[in-house]
Amino acid sequence: MSRHGSGLVAVALAVVLIATSGCGDSEVASPANPPASTPTLAPTNASTPTPTPTSLPSLQGPTIEGPISGGSGKPFLGSTTFDLAQVGYSEAEYFMSGTATAFTKVGAFAVDGVWSVASGDSAAYKTRLLVYRPIDAKNFNGTVVVEWLNESGGVDAAADWITGHVELTRAGFAWMGVSAQRVGVEGGTSLLGSPTIPLKTIDPARYGSLVHPGDSFSYDIFSQAAQAILRPAGINPLGDLQINTVIAAGDSQSAFRLVTYINAIHPLADIYDGFLVHSRGGNAVAVAPLSETPQAAITVPAATHIRADLNVPVLIFETETDLTFLGYARAQQNDSERIRVWEVAGAAHADTYTTVVGGTDLGSSPDAAALVVTAAPVAGFTPCPGPINSGPQHFVLNAALAALNQWVREGSPPPSAPRLELAAGAAITLVRDANGNALGGIRTPQVDVPIAALSGEPQAGSVFCLLFGSTTPFDDAMLTALYADHAAYVTAFNAATDRAVAAGFILPPDADLMKANAAASSIAK
Repeated sequence: MSRHGSGLVAVALAVVLIATSGCGDSEVASPANPPASTPTLAPTNASTPTPTPTSLPSLQGPTIEGPISGGSGKPFLGSTTFDLAQVGYSEAEYFMSGTATAFTKVGAFAVDGVWSVASGDSAAYKTRLLVYRPIDAKNFNGTVVVEWLNESGGVDAAADWITGHVELTRAGFAWMGVSAQRVGVEGGTSLLGSPTIPLKTIDPARYGSLVHPGDSFSYDIFSQAAQAILRPAGINPLGDLQINTVIAAGDSQSAFRLVTYINAIHPLADIYDGFLVHSRGGNAVAVAPLSETPQAAITVPAATHIRADLNVPVLIFETETDLTFLGYARAQQNDSERIRVWEVAGAAHADTYTTVVGGTDLGSSPDAAALVVTAAPVAGFTPCPGPINSGPQHFVLNAALAALNQWVREGSPPPSAPRLELAAGAAITLVRDANGNALGGIRTPQVDVPIAALSGEPQAGSVFCLLFGSTTPFDDAMLTALYADHAAYVTAFNAATDRAVAAGFILPPDADLMKANAAASSIAK
């Protein structure tokens, strides 16, 4: 139950990621494969102890302007490229302004994530919100997913919308993207070190009035975005939609910031009903500071767990790349009453769905399940040495969104998932089967009835190739050895798909698309 009452786009698709130097094999400080537990979960409005905040700032009510027009006549975002009306959705942009608070550290920050903070400096800000919502309010399911937009490459990008939009639109979610960080608005130095393309440069006539005081204030800005739709003081960016639940989401660098938000800010703000932490890391560079220049720099420890004393659910969604290259294996934690961890075999930090397929996927074509073999997914970027990952991440993320929403709304937790199997030793190394696919983790037909080796391990080459993983298609001889004929392949694929659906890791509509693609393929013909 809810706790509340009633040219550049292609570049952006490629830079929804973070790149990390020196993030290869790392010493594992915690057990490589912590056991998954299956506790009984109370609804999220049940009493769950949380620490008494050291200082509780007044959650500011921001001022909203909009819908915004002018400039080029449309909002800019690295997002899907189809007309949202094709799936019964509309787009509207708003400006949000007010006074944001930075935070200071109270006591030590330990790796258990149980941190205390106090309010610090304040500063004026003006940023933007972008809303995708059902055109017909009757199709709204009551839940808003608020995404911390990713600006790792110097441009605002909607990584979780791109990957999970099929489930969001067919299930009737509303989605709101928040330009929470300075680089996406003002420019500066991106995490990737690449040239920035901020909103104020992309369309100065539209975005010239925006002001971002720095990332020390990003956490309170993100809280105020939820405030703007839950407790509007004037214009409501969600219009006539009756909101029941608000879930925060962030992918990659945005997930790093959500970890800090959950551990430090959520106990104070307590405004989000749940969190999707998608592709966080565990290395020293895969964390987000609490405060940074020009405020006092306040770092957080690497390999930090998400605090266990939460009053709302958190689903941590990890790919092979995240465990190994980004070092999440060092921060693994057990499932608990409020935490679920899903690690997906055969998935990379980003893949062909992120870069090639997802931008135009309306959710009805079996082609979304096809193996895409390309080493050059984005025009203008140097090709990787081999084909990038074409794994099942997007299908499993659809299931994660549905499961998290049910958990928050009804108190029914997602299934606990097996962890990816790690080899013994200090280095973070995945154990693979004879076909080259990872053992353990969430199983899908793409790895259990394979036609390729799907890996999240980095390739050589550009920073993007480090995160894109790889696909090694099987040759005809290997396919013939695995499957007596096409019918045998389809039968095995369908059985594996049914197992994934029964386990709760693939949704039935996606299973239908996957089966249709397998049946139409030429495998073992």
